[in-house]
Amino acid sequence: MNAGSDALVFANGNVTAEPLLSETRAALPRATVIAADGGARLARECGLVVDVVIGDMDSIDAGELQRLRVSGAQVLCHPADKDETDLELALGWAVASGFRRLRVFGAFGNRLDQTLANVQLLALEALRDCDLQLLDGRQRVRLLRPGAHEIRGSVGDTLSLLPLQGAVHGVISEGLRWELNDETLAPGPARAVSNRLTATPARLRLRQGLLVLVHTRGRA
Repeated sequence: MNAGSDALVFANGNVTAEPLLSETRAALPRATVIAADGGARLARECGLVVDVVIGDMDSIDAGELQRLRVSGAQVLCHPADKDETDLELALGWAVASGFRRLRVFGAFGNRLDQTLANVQLLALEALRDCDLQLLDGRQRVRLLRPGAHEIRGSVGDTLSLLPLQGAVHGVISEGLRWELNDETLAPGPARAVSNRLTATPARLRLRQGLLVLVHTRGRA
């Protein structure tokens, strides 16, 4: 496979695809479609042809797997007894194959444990240099590491900042309804949930720690 740098990755969760799927496909027209196990079904339901499917195949029936092979998909099977989730395998394979801009659909669903685990995948060291976002409906979820960041959107969009792996120190914002001025955000208190964009791009800086940014288009 002649891999570019862009990939759409489908996990086996629920997909509320629009409007972000159409926008992402338009922005990344040559993106490779990678499915984590049963994410292949979700990709097909969204009208996409799967290029690669990876996992233990416990969520794909034999007929679906045969259709994938006939369509030319690369099928990478792993044993059911493994340490990684199927999405973790898919992201790891994507990075090892040279993909650097990754847009993940289906990372959220009816299992809270899987949803939380998928969000925590954002912090994998192997993904540090990737532009990785989890997309669902009107929401974009990404990880902010120490340094300066721009947040683009529309005035009135909802932003929530959730510390991951401990307290986040030195958080400074510009362009939010409730500004953060060298703040410490600790796990537990909902100190930075449901803020709003008042300017675009907004700017955010953090000195230490990891922040999960949940950006919802419009009022959440």
